[in-house]
Amino acid sequence: MKVGIINVTGYGGSELARLLYHHKGVHLTSVTGRSAVGERLGQFFPHLADFDLTITEELGEVDLAFSALPHAASAAALLPLIQRGVKVVDISADFRLKDVAEYESWYGVKHPAPQLLPESVYGLTELNRAAVAKARIVANPGCYATSAILALAPALKAGIIEPDVIIDSKSGVSGAGRALSLTTHYCEVNENVSAYSLAGHRHLPEIVQELKALTGGKALSVTFVPHLIPMTRGILSTCYARLAPGTIASGDKAKAEITDLYRDFYRGEPFVRLTPAPPQTKQTWGNNLCLVHPTVDMRTGRLVVISCLDNLVKGAAGQAIQNMNLLLGFAETTALEAAAVYP
Repeated sequence: MKVGIINVTGYGGSELARLLYHHKGVHLTSVTGRSAVGERLGQFFPHLADFDLTITEELGEVDLAFSALPHAASAAALLPLIQRGVKVVDISADFRLKDVAEYESWYGVKHPAPQLLPESVYGLTELNRAAVAKARIVANPGCYATSAILALAPALKAGIIEPDVIIDSKSGVSGAGRALSLTTHYCEVNENVSAYSLAGHRHLPEIVQELKALTGGKALSVTFVPHLIPMTRGILSTCYARLAPGTIASGDKAKAEITDLYRDFYRGEPFVRLTPAPPQTKQTWGNNLCLVHPTVDMRTGRLVVISCLDNLVKGAAGQAIQNMNLLLGFAETTALEAAAVYP
C-alpha cells in the first residue's frame, strides 16, 4: 500500500515518517513540504536519510494520505484527494468538530469543506474503533484532547461523576510546532512554567464534544487550563471531578471500585495502560502508550485521574498510524510496539 505525507517538514510529519519506516505493510512513496521543495528528505532530516525520497509540492498517487498541515490549509489540501477516493488521516483540527460554526468561531477561518464534516470520524481509536475502520476521512484527535478524554471516558460513561470537570494539563514545547516564536524561544521556556489560553484553548471544543457523547448528550461543564513545561516531548493531564452521590462505595473500597471500572473499560486495549502509581511523561517518551492512573481524594469525594502520553506519538503521529492500520486492515499495533526511550 502506498502512503504519502503532506507537510513532512513539521514535527508531526517527520514523526510519521520515522514510525512508518518500521511498517511492513505500507511504503512511504511521497512527501511534501512547502519550505523544502526539491530537497532530499535525508538532507532536511538526516535521521530519515534511509528514505529515498525528494520533498515535492504535491503528493503522487497514494492509497492513503496523512496531512500534517495547519488548520484550514489541511482540509484544502486534502479535498482533491478525498474527491479522488483516497482515504485520509488529518492531524490538523479541520475535521474534528461536527459544528462548522463552532469550528469557524474557535479557529477564526472559514472551513474549506464543511460538507465533509458529517462523514468524518473522530479518530480516538479506543472509543471509535468500528467507525474508524469504515471511514474515508479520519480526524486525528488533538494531543491535549487525547490525554483528557482517555482519562475521563470510563467515569463519564459509567455516570459516576458530576458533569463538572477540571483538566489541568502540562505539555512539552514540541506541541507548539517548529515555527519560531518568542514564547517557545529557549531563553523564554527554560527554567520556566507558564499557563496559557485561559480564555479557552482550541482543543477544548473537541474535548467537550467527545465527552458529551459519552454522557448521552447531557450538559457538561469543562474547565481546561494548559501549561507549557520546559521539556521537548510529553503531556501530563490531571483531571478532577466530584463523585456522584451513591455511585461508588465509601472508604478504601472506592479506590478499588474505580480501578476495576477503569481496568474493565480498557481491557484489551493495546495502548492504554493503568498504572499502580502516578505515571510520568518519561515513561511514554517515543511510544504510543497513554498511561492512566485513577484514584479518589477521600477528603473531598473527588475522582482524580492522571494520564500521560507523548504528544508527538499517541498525541499525533502514532495515533494517526493506529487509525491508518484500521483503515487499511492491518493489525492495530503494527509499527507501534516499541518501548519508551528511558531515561
